Amino acid sequence: MDWRQGIWSVVFCAGLMATGTARAADGDLLDAPEITISPRTTADSRLYLRGDIGYAPWRDQGDPFYRTFDGADYEHVPFDSTRFDKPVSATAGIGYRFTDIFRADVTAEYFEGRFDGSSLTADPCAGEGAGTSCAFSHSGNFSALGLMANGYVDLATVAGFTPYLGAGIGTTRIDWKTVHESSACVAGGGGCSGAAGGASYQGRDSWRFTYALMAGVSYDVTDRLKFDLGYRYSHISGGDIFGFGAEALVGATGAKGRDDGLSRHEIRAGLRFALW
Repeated sequence: MDWRQGIWSVVFCAGLMATGTARAADGDLLDAPEITISPRTTADSRLYLRGDIGYAPWRDQGDPFYRTFDGADYEHVPFDSTRFDKPVSATAGIGYRFTDIFRADVTAEYFEGRFDGSSLTADPCAGEGAGTSCAFSHSGNFSALGLMANGYVDLATVAGFTPYLGAGIGTTRIDWKTVHESSACVAGGGGCSGAAGGASYQGRDSWRFTYALMAGVSYDVTDRLKFDLGYRYSHISGGDIFGFGAEALVGATGAKGRDDGLSRHEIRAGLRFALW
């Protein structure tokens, strides 16, 4: 073997060794586990802010009533007809998404209302003669501030739409303003003088237990911003509308009104924005 044959033999052996090493390396790579990195999803826990506008065309005020006291006896007087107006509300809150299914928030809600009620008593109006009856009408405005703790279950998301169910409990402060009363004599077995009567009563304010049930759907505008459209039923416990103080304890006379609670059926639209 001359020197040229020796060189070619060395090159050939080196090639065989390199090929074997490469094949062994390929085998090791094939046997190694595959490692992937998953990006963080938008369903991770997030703090969010929310704001909603509500419209409550359906309201139920139960059976509000008032009672009069003439210094000796009480008379219970139900309203023959009642009406609550001003259906718009505004809500703001902060919440937290604990999982991709469950989230919760605390909210503050503000709305106003107006009450109109009419009634008829068999007793004469003040200053009218026997045999006549008296027709009353009462009207007053109130403001309401509600503080609620709410929980929600988000169902499966399809094409950016996520239906949900929710419930909440809390308290609402109802602040009744001055209630105005007008009276009119109704002739019967006697004649009316034609004089108009009226009175004003200081409204009462109180904190009342409140609960709510919700259902709706949200839409992913972006990975942080959601549009929310839903239905909400809420019920506020009853309380005093107006009163005449210590009543018979100090010989007070007049009327004392009470509402029987307020139920609101609302359509709500709003936005939820995740802070991170």
